[in-house]
Amino acid sequence: MSSGHLRVNSVRVAKPAFAVSVGDTLTFSQAREIRVVTILDLGTRRGPAPEAQGLYQDLTPEKPEPQNDVAPNPRYEGKGRPSKKQRRDGDLSRKRALE
Repeated sequence: MSSGHLRVNSVRVAKPAFAVSVGDTLTFSQAREIRVVTILDLGTRRGPAPEAQGLYQDLTPEKPEPQNDVAPNPRYEGKGRPSKKQRRDGDLSRKRALE
């Protein structure tokens, strides 16, 4: 985060070695979302994820899941790629024709 993409207590951080302490609020972007995190405790070692998740409190408001109201594309007979079921049915009908 060396280019000022992190804020500590709403102040932009210019250097990556900025010291944080308990009670500081971090604001940063992650996966096209803005995250707000408060530090509850500093870890003494590098440990497992559940232990690390106990060291901070996530203040990011939860967004509702987007609803996909768009219907899937209709399948037309003989056009497009067949589904696995259609391929199996076709294989079975070919085997019966050979017997």
